[in-house]
Amino acid sequence: MDLTSYAEWTVLLVNDPGPPAELRGLREELSAVFDAADRDDADDVAARLNALLARYPVRPRLARHDGQGWHLHLAADEEAAASAVMGLAAVVAELGADRLGRCREPRCGRAFLDTSSNRSRRYCSPRCASRANVAAYRARRRDGR
Repeated sequence: MDLTSYAEWTVLLVNDPGPPAELRGLREELSAVFDAADRDDADDVAARLNALLARYPVRPRLARHDGQGWHLHLAADEEAAASAVMGLAAVVAELGADRLGRCREPRCGRAFLDTSSNRSRRYCSPRCASRANVAAYRARRRDGR
């Protein structure tokens, strides 16, 4: 079972400035996980995720919908927190805490999940990468390099 899609949903939640009221507290707690990863503090990432895993236990179930066959869901739809936390924890366990990040574009800071093969992602989107590259180019030109 690939849990990356759950982790990607977690990134969307962290980056959502106005999540539903019932997810606001979770958003802040998950945001703190990304902040710890951005500080390269894998122990803090693990501690925060372990606390969230204890609070939001996963209750897997078999489901069939939308013309698909039977497949596993980590939790019922109303238990989205458990799926988000489990997906993020699985990515950290399988790929490492350094796969979680914050956008390096100074005006952004959005969370992202680095699924690149060489762990090279530094921006949340191509737009932010382009913006940062243009700013660096202009700075070099201004400095005469």
